[in-house]
Amino acid sequence: MPFGQCCCPRVPFVLVGCGVVEFKKLLGERWSCRAYLPDPVPDAEMREMFAIAQRTASWCNTQPWQVFVTAGEATRRFGSGLTEHARTHAPEPDLTAPEGYYGIYLDRRRECGFALYESLGIARDDKAARAEQSLKNFDFFGAPHVAVITTDRDQATYGAIDCGGYVANLINAATSLGIATIPQAAIAMHSPYVREHFALPDDRLVVCAVSFGYADLEHPANGFRTTRAEVDDAITVVTD
Repeated sequence: MPFGQCCCPRVPFVLVGCGVVEFKKLLGERWSCRAYLPDPVPDAEMREMFAIAQRTASWCNTQPWQVFVTAGEATRRFGSGLTEHARTHAPEPDLTAPEGYYGIYLDRRRECGFALYESLGIARDDKAARAEQSLKNFDFFGAPHVAVITTDRDQATYGAIDCGGYVANLINAATSLGIATIPQAAIAMHSPYVREHFALPDDRLVVCAVSFGYADLEHPANGFRTTRAEVDDAITVVTD
């Protein structure tokens, strides 16, 4: 049987052969972009990206995501205000954030952070430079657009889970169109400011954001890639 072909004749559609290879290639080539060119994404391509993501599966087809997308001066105004807010305010996320990172999660977080700092020439003990780099989250790393992902408060935890699926499809759709992205929980750490800026109603919770645009491939911040755990480290097959 050809690689990727389904043995069940009742399945009406399945990725076969090169389709599976292309999907695997797409996932392998996506990366989080931390420096962007100023060029905006054309409206047609932007709408296509969000139209693809709109096909995301959700519990009972609730589709709880509502997305607020910036462009042009709106991005700059949001980023400027959010950066100043983050300098002087402690995090206050709508969703519960981890109290800390431990064990393998701390190891993975450090691996990513150390790779970024090394690519930028920032010493591990240079706390001031690390803090300034962290603040770039709130200016979206220079991206011309940011999409703020919100969920309905009444949908509780599973609304946020559905939004996670939406984010995954959004960033992969963007990659397929040649658009660079970075999902950002950092922006949701200041949910009160985000809510006020976009005049969000009380029934919306800020989940995260996705900054996007065209990658500045010459910037050193884009010169590293993160790793992934082996599949056997992530799954347990139960047969008895």
